[in-house]
Amino acid sequence: MAGIKDVAAAAGVSVATVSRVLNAHPSVSAAARARVLAAVDELGYRPNAVARSLRTAQTRTLGLIISDVMNPYFTELARSVEEEARALGYSVIIGNADESPELQDDHVRTLLDRRIDGLLVSPTDGGSPQLLDAARSGTPTVFVDRWIPGVEVPVVRADGRDAVRDLVAHLNALGHRRLAIIAGPAATTTGSERVDAFRAALGAYGLDLPEAYVGQGDFQAESGRRVTEAFLALPEPPQVVFAADNLMALGALDAIRARGLRVPDEMALAAFDDIPWFVHTDPPITAIAQPTRELGRAAVRALTAVIEGRRARSVTLPARLVVRRSCGAQDAAAAPPNRAGSPTGPTSPPPSRPRPRSNP
Repeated sequence: MAGIKDVAAAAGVSVATVSRVLNAHPSVSAAARARVLAAVDELGYRPNAVARSLRTAQTRTLGLIISDVMNPYFTELARSVEEEARALGYSVIIGNADESPELQDDHVRTLLDRRIDGLLVSPTDGGSPQLLDAARSGTPTVFVDRWIPGVEVPVVRADGRDAVRDLVAHLNALGHRRLAIIAGPAATTTGSERVDAFRAALGAYGLDLPEAYVGQGDFQAESGRRVTEAFLALPEPPQVVFAADNLMALGALDAIRARGLRVPDEMALAAFDDIPWFVHTDPPITAIAQPTRELGRAAVRALTAVIEGRRARSVTLPARLVVRRSCGAQDAAAAPPNRAGSPTGPTSPPPSRPRPRSNP
């Protein structure tokens, strides 16, 4: 394998000149720079990234800590982050926090030990000590999807409030009045925000959200199954279950089917965070889609701006409702309802719907 001395000999310059060219030093003449770069190409020379980082104090490496690698939303986000980082000349090391603050802190320590240039994090729970210390001590940091209130770093996220209002308007138009939600952890910003948005949207239609219709999940499928089983055991079960993430929606679907109930005839289902295979379930699941790829790209651009000493602003992108048949709509391509002039109460009496059957 060619070394820096081989490049210097081929270009007819000193090793120091080769080093200056590789580190973009302005003191090298255009002719010498051209000879060095031609020799680099001809010999296939690849500088040692670790050695270069010791000279430049940069590794051109970003750390990405996601909340759950098994969640298709975060898998797509990670892919988008990696693609954008590579386009900008950075590599990415990914850590899976698995919704654990302790594991999140382990990843933060490991990434800092590897001298990454900056951190992209979707914080689990309300944050964790090592993450908070890193963000507050000046480590270039950007929060993506979730954030930690009071920590002054750029945040790249989707705003789902309009999409939740569209969902409730859609459900109201279909005659649904008893709507329940499987919430994510209250300590996460997305967990609390989605419940608040759902409650506010129901209020615009004169609908209540009883405590019995708010189930506490943890963004995992098993919690969606458990909460839905509790809903089905109520004296008056809800007509609709809205899961605040895709994995909990899949758990809810399992619970509904385990009771032998039909979606949407006996219970309707909707989800926050669309995933590709929702179109392949029977029936296809109505969902709120986040602009995941755009979020990943924007997060990388924000973080590299911080690393390079440029101003980085927070970015908020809109989510959107994707109507399918799991709530009763016959036209899967139906457009979201117009929020203008939304009624303050039910527009029509609820239809007669079958009650969920009890287990024998």
